[in-house]
Amino acid sequence: MHGAFFHPRLMDCRRMYLRDYEVLINIGVYEHEKKGEQRVLINVQLFVPLDLSTPVADSLDEVVDYDFMRQTIAKHVTQSHIHLQETLCDGIAKMMLSHPHVRAVSVSTEKPDVYSDCQSVGIEVFMMKDV
Repeated sequence: MHGAFFHPRLMDCRRMYLRDYEVLINIGVYEHEKKGEQRVLINVQLFVPLDLSTPVADSLDEVVDYDFMRQTIAKHVTQSHIHLQETLCDGIAKMMLSHPHVRAVSVSTEKPDVYSDCQSVGIEVFMMKDV
């Protein structure tokens, strides 16, 4: 996935990120997963053109606010039961791309409590606007 970060259309971008945002959500396809919440770690990287994210007056309204990421994700994960991490990742990525200043996004989700013999299982997706 990281090779996408060197795409020519991203060379004039600032990368901002949200790391290991921990949420408890209803996710999973198995019956035991449908009976309660699971811990999920969400990572988001946004690529925002420098000309849309370089402040002149050191003001928050000149950049993409981190709250956009957290609030959008928090609202999304409480709406309904999600079966697949792929669905979760794709949904978050599309919502991040809905921001007019975001050119591209990378989203990963991890379920750290699924197996005792590994750190986590997860999914990652990268999407870019067709501009």
